[in-house]
Amino acid sequence: MVVNTPDEREPPAGDDERIEPPTSLSGWRRFVEKDLATFDLAPPKQWESMDDEARADYDEARIDYHSELQVVRTSTVKEVAHQGRLLTLLNRREHGARRGLIISGERTTGKTTALRQLGRLHELRIRQRYGDSRRIPVVYVTAPPKGSARKLALEFARFLKLPTISPRHNTADITSSVCQVLTEARTDLVLVDEIHLMNLATIAGEELSDHLKYFTEHLPATFVYAGIDVEHSGLFAGIRGGQIAGRCTLLHTGPFPPGAEWEGLVATMEDTLRLHHHTPGTLAKLHAYLHQRTGGMIGSLSHLIRAAAISAILDGSERITRRQLHTIHVDHASESAYRTSA
Repeated sequence: MVVNTPDEREPPAGDDERIEPPTSLSGWRRFVEKDLATFDLAPPKQWESMDDEARADYDEARIDYHSELQVVRTSTVKEVAHQGRLLTLLNRREHGARRGLIISGERTTGKTTALRQLGRLHELRIRQRYGDSRRIPVVYVTAPPKGSARKLALEFARFLKLPTISPRHNTADITSSVCQVLTEARTDLVLVDEIHLMNLATIAGEELSDHLKYFTEHLPATFVYAGIDVEHSGLFAGIRGGQIAGRCTLLHTGPFPPGAEWEGLVATMEDTLRLHHHTPGTLAKLHAYLHQRTGGMIGSLSHLIRAAAISAILDGSERITRRQLHTIHVDHASESAYRTSA
């Protein structure tokens, strides 16, 4: 079976541009190939002399820059990349049950970021080594809500954009087609996000688990999963859960404690700001306050700083202060914890 060749052309720029999610082959490839966002501030005199139209375009470009998540090489990202790399090497010549990896932790602790960065690094490494454009080294899907075996198979089929899948095809047909394509495409890393949606305490969850096990046994690939508090979600329940637990390494993510790494994260994010009146080091000095506001959650910190930067552009202040940060709302969990501790 042949996969439709995705259109590799970048979508036209403009207000209607949408970012294709990485849960499709073309979207994943754009994610892998996309360079890190960069932006150079205009010299002060040039900035001050801009007319309204030029200033609006300039500010819109800066807003786009700040709205994009800047990936920070946290200890979590490094550990997932290291463990994932080890497993792909260990599984390379394995003919039996291959070992997998599960990333588990609280919300906004960087699980999805670490998972995608593992996949991106692996694909770039494979491209550099083999240079085969027909190869699909990595597949990235999310576990379907209230999932079934058929829904999971369809997630893989949608990623590949298989042209022959229709409502008439049963689960076995879809699964067979997916396995054939991925084997021919030499896929060796499969990433499954939102795995906490798979509850083995239900019949549907048991069927989904059996189907996932079928994939792992019929694809010569390393499987890496990510989800919220996976060990408490029912994934390890019963005999099926015991099989998963016996085959997978579990890595925990969590909030960063106050300390050197947290201060380094704040400083790194501050270095990415492109504001004309911001005093360097302001956020670094506010590391304790930022930890209180976000509970040490990397996702909440990223949201707070990026939202504050965009707000500073919109209101013309061009700087981030503690007073301004206090007006920015983050996720409800972090806000509630902050109000309780304040």
